Order: sequence, then C-alpha cells, then structure tokens
Amino acid sequence: MTARPVAVVTGGGGFIGSHMVDLLLSRGYAVRVIDSLVGGREQNLAHHGRSPDLTAEWRDVRTLQPNDALFAGARYVFHFAGIGDIVPSIERPLEYMSANALGTAHALEAARHAGVAKFVYAASSSCYGLADVPTREDHPIRPQYPYALSKYQGEQAALHWNKVYHLPVNSIRIFNAYGTRSRTSGAYGAVFGVFLRQKLAAKPFTVVGDGTQTRDFIYASDIAGAFLAAAETDITGQIFNVGAGNPQSVNRLVELLGGEVVYVPKRPGEPDCTWADISRIQKELGWAPRVSFEDGVGRVLENIEYWREAPLWDEASIALATKTWFETLSS
Repeated sequence: MTARPVAVVTGGGGFIGSHMVDLLLSRGYAVRVIDSLVGGREQNLAHHGRSPDLTAEWRDVRTLQPNDALFAGARYVFHFAGIGDIVPSIERPLEYMSANALGTAHALEAARHAGVAKFVYAASSSCYGLADVPTREDHPIRPQYPYALSKYQGEQAALHWNKVYHLPVNSIRIFNAYGTRSRTSGAYGAVFGVFLRQKLAAKPFTVVGDGTQTRDFIYASDIAGAFLAAAETDITGQIFNVGAGNPQSVNRLVELLGGEVVYVPKRPGEPDCTWADISRIQKELGWAPRVSFEDGVGRVLENIEYWREAPLWDEASIALATKTWFETLSS
C-alpha cells in the first residue's frame, strides 16, 4: 500500500485551519496539526474521531525547531498559526509581532530543513489598509494597525525564505473569512461571532455605522480549496487574493440572520468596502469560490449552537472594548 502524502497544518485547531484539515483528509493526506489552542479548539477536529491519519500537537508554533520531527517527511505546510483581532494588537503589539512574524520564521525554518515541496502562508488582506476596490495584489501596502503589520511581516518572511533559501512558497491574502467554527474568543472582533451570539440571546445586532459598508465574505471551505490549489501547483513565489469577489453589506447579513438592530459608531481605520480582485488566482490556479453568501450563512445558522459560549456584546461593552481603537487611530 502506498503511504499517504503528509501535510502539516499549523493552527489546525483554529477556524480556517480546521477546514483545511477536513479537506486534506478527504483528499487522502495524512495530516499533522500544531496548535497552541490560544484561538483554536480541540473540538474543531473532534468530528474526525481517532483517525489514524490525523495527529495533533498542542504547542506554540514558536517552539518549532529547524529539525522538528513534526515536519519530517512532509510534502506541504499550510501556515495558519497566529493571533488575530485589531484592538488587542493595538494594546499588545510585541505579542502580535512575536506570534505572527517570528512564529512564521520558526515554521519556515522547520519547513526548509524538512525539504517540503510547498509552504503556503495565510496572509491577510488587512495589509492593504484603506484600499482602492476591487483590490489587486499589486495595490500599495498600508497597514492601519499592528495586527495588519504583523501578518504582512510574516508574508515578507515567507517570500524572503523563497528568495534566499529557495523554499517553495505561495502566499494567500484572505479577505473576510466566515463559516462554521469561526472564533469565539473574548476579544471584540469579527462580525459573525458577535451577531451569532446576539441572535442566540435574542438581543439586537450591534451594527457599525449605518450597515451599508460591504465586505468580501468568503466561506472557509472555499479558502481551504484555494490553499490546496496553491500547494499543488508548480507556481511558486506568488501572492494570491482570496475572496468571493462579490461584496455583501452588513445590512444584507442582518437580513439573512433575522433580528432587531442597534447602531454603534463607525470606527477609524476601517474601509467602507473590501473587495478582492480574484482574477489572478482564477487564471493561474483555476480556483473559484463555490459557496454563495446565502448558502454560507445558512450553514452557519445550522451550527449556531457553537457560539453559545461566546461573549455577548452590547453597545456599552463594545464602547469600552474599542476605546483604545478610537483613541489610537482617530489621530
């Protein structure tokens, strides 16, 4: 019997990382996960049971060594490990630079010494800042807060390892990811987690501004498909946007979720619209999103109990949580 090819997923217990694990197992890969469980959860992989093709190490990616056994014999590495959220990055910038930039360097070195065939980096579209839309990969880089900077620095490290050490690398700049298993951490952040907990509690949705702002929401399984395409191609050293290319308003999300609304102040440094130009990945990798926004929201609602233990936000708690955001980015 031919041995299954091995793939490493850093941050594989997290939101998008766990969807990556699902896809790889379905495609016949043996998967090794490393996750610190800061944002990830063991239960995100529990539906695989005791699969002999899935192993996990619950430790920080910064513990990886150049000859780390976790990477031995691996064909591909998918690097999702890191920490998110805007406000905590403003308050603790060194932590974000360490986890997202230095952590990436640790993963790159382990991948380089293991001789992997491809390293695919999970970059963030936040590097573009207040961007022209639709946004192409060659748009000027204008990070507005430390999270965005730290993810961009991680991407620069990955491309540097490609140039200097000839490690095959591609980078995926993810736009507004959503789907089942999205984070339920204590920090105020992504709109889906906030709204789903509010719906469970029969509380109003706290809509920022007037809700007409649009976001290029892309479902997690579609993102996983893009990462696999970026690994299996012969193309290397490239950056690809991944979004649906079809921005949706927050008001449309509220309509699909169903519920009352209250409005909170618009925040500085946030774009009115995010919109990925996905022509490069469509042309070069043959990738296209498959899950419509309506279907994706439906899938999330079917699994809404996942967010039962998430923080419940209201106007007052949001104002307190974003105080640093306004003070820092308004100047």
